[in-house]
Amino acid sequence: MIMERRDNRWLALAVVCMGQLMMILDATIVAVALPAIKTDLQFSSSSLTWVMNAYLIAFGSFLLLGGRLGDLIGRTRMFLTGIAIFTGASMLCGFASSEAMLIVARFVQGFGAAAAASAILALIVVEFPDARERVKAMSAYTFVSVSGGSIGLIAGGLLTQGLNWHWIFFINLPLGILAFVLGRMTLARDEGIGLGHDIDVLGSFLITASAMIGIYAIVGSEQYGLGSARTLGLGAVAAAMLAGFLALERRIANPILPLEILRLRSLMIACGVRALMVCGMWASFFVGALYLERVRGMTPVAAGAAFLPQTLTVAIFSLGLTARLTERFGQRRMLLFGLTVLVAGLGLFAAVLGPTTAYFPGLFVAYALMGIGAGTSFMTLVTLALAEVPAADAGIASGLVNVSVQISAALGLAVLGTIASGQTNRLADQGETAVHALSGGYQLAFVVAAASVAVALLVAALWVRGPGEVAPARVRAEAGAEPA
Repeated sequence: MIMERRDNRWLALAVVCMGQLMMILDATIVAVALPAIKTDLQFSSSSLTWVMNAYLIAFGSFLLLGGRLGDLIGRTRMFLTGIAIFTGASMLCGFASSEAMLIVARFVQGFGAAAAASAILALIVVEFPDARERVKAMSAYTFVSVSGGSIGLIAGGLLTQGLNWHWIFFINLPLGILAFVLGRMTLARDEGIGLGHDIDVLGSFLITASAMIGIYAIVGSEQYGLGSARTLGLGAVAAAMLAGFLALERRIANPILPLEILRLRSLMIACGVRALMVCGMWASFFVGALYLERVRGMTPVAAGAAFLPQTLTVAIFSLGLTARLTERFGQRRMLLFGLTVLVAGLGLFAAVLGPTTAYFPGLFVAYALMGIGAGTSFMTLVTLALAEVPAADAGIASGLVNVSVQISAALGLAVLGTIASGQTNRLADQGETAVHALSGGYQLAFVVAAASVAVALLVAALWVRGPGEVAPARVRAEAGAEPA
């Protein structure tokens, strides 16, 4: 019976990773198809951005509420509900015949993705309480999360060029159905801690609306400017609603966000470091794809293949190597090593980037270094973030970890996009050719991305400690079970 349960846990891990892969793929597989969608559905240049933004806003704004609902009504139920919504909305996206239909379907798809994603980390934490097994499970989660983006570029290019853009959404149907069926069979039926009699309706509204307005301000800042009245005004409204939410949570008996969780040092610092890391790494991923396609003239398929050194390196480290190195050297050392290598990879890319830069060896080595850095630091950060979280609050903690990624990725894309565009325009005004101006803009964006990860490295060096150094007695006891 014990052996059967152990086997089921690893099958359950495969199921939730399948769900994670669907959502990560969606971010880049859609980006590749945007030109075809624009032509087919006659989107304007400004409205086309809503194909991405509708998904991002719904995804980011519902994560905290979804995480807490998972704690209350059961994480398995939350995951399966999210997969069902995401899969159904994907079908509607594929059949979309107008701007409005596609944008609304993408919004619903984002809500489904948030419901599923908010439960994934919590399910891993609960299913793998042993420290060493949790590291292995997080390694698999890391591989899916980091490699899914470049797989999406290749798959999106193949489907769009070989069939049509509708298939980038239809591909989710068999994956979603399989994840739902296997999830029903393998995931434990947790009942949650219960809704109780006093559901925090006002708090749910305030935190969801605050996140939605804040992300809406961020995703529009590239068009309107970070310092524009629109961006600052919406940001102020989001901040005011967040302040109202925190004040409410202090007073009520059944808050959707127990404020005690914000006092978990490891969770808060790990979320901050991860936000800075993602701001540089994921934004540079999209900037790098633009550079390869617009400056180097690569097709979407070739651009996706260019990321393979990064993807394959992450795979090598995620298939047990990071777990073994972490056991030997400790989480803090692995995190500092990974962030250092990631800064080196981004810096090298910025140094060699140019209109005529050969892919090998400069860009190849840069991508490999980014893969090593991501493969050794990403999983370590997630493990550190959740090390001290009580099982009853694993869902809301999972939501916080994911929100830090979504907001920082949106902010990073807006900031780096604005920086790249501004530098490109300046170089064009100075008489540079279009290709050289674009290249210069992307190069500056990579410099800023490397600086963001360098700040994450500094924060980690100053404030991140291993679980045994700062954790309460129950966590120190668990950490003591790990081999030195």
